[in-house]
Amino acid sequence: MATNNHALERSNGSFHTFAGRASLLVGSKWAFTTAVLVILFWGLCGPYFHFSDTWQLVVNTATTIITFLIVFLIQNTQNRDARAIHLKLDEIIHAIKGARNEMIQIENLSDADLETISKNFEKIRDECQLRTSRNRTLAPK
Repeated sequence: MATNNHALERSNGSFHTFAGRASLLVGSKWAFTTAVLVILFWGLCGPYFHFSDTWQLVVNTATTIITFLIVFLIQNTQNRDARAIHLKLDEIIHAIKGARNEMIQIENLSDADLETISKNFEKIRDECQLRTSRNRTLAPK
C-alpha cells in the first residue's frame, strides 16, 4: 500500500509540475500572440473555404477543447497557490505574539462563522475610524 501511495504522490507531483509550467506558458505573451495569429490565419482562410459550417466548426471545437483543458490546469495552480498563501498566513499568525491562533485555518469555517468574524472586524474598523476622526478634531491646529 505504501508503494501505491508513493507512486500516487510522484504522479501528483508530476502533474503539479506540468500544471504549473503549462499555466505559466498559456499565460505568457507568446501564447497570446500565437492564439491571435491562429485566429487571424483561420479568419483569412474563411474565403477559401467559403465560410462553410465546417470552417466554423473547426475553430469552435478547437477553442472549446483548449479552454476546457486549460481551466483545469489553471484551477489546479490556483488551488496550490491559495493553499500555500493560507499556510504562510497561518505561520505568521502563529509567530506573532498576541495574534489569535483561532484564526489559523479560518478558511475551513462555515460561511455563517466567516460572516460573524467579518462583522466583528467591521466593528473594529469602524471604532478605529471613529477614534481617528476624534483625534483629528481634538488635535491642536
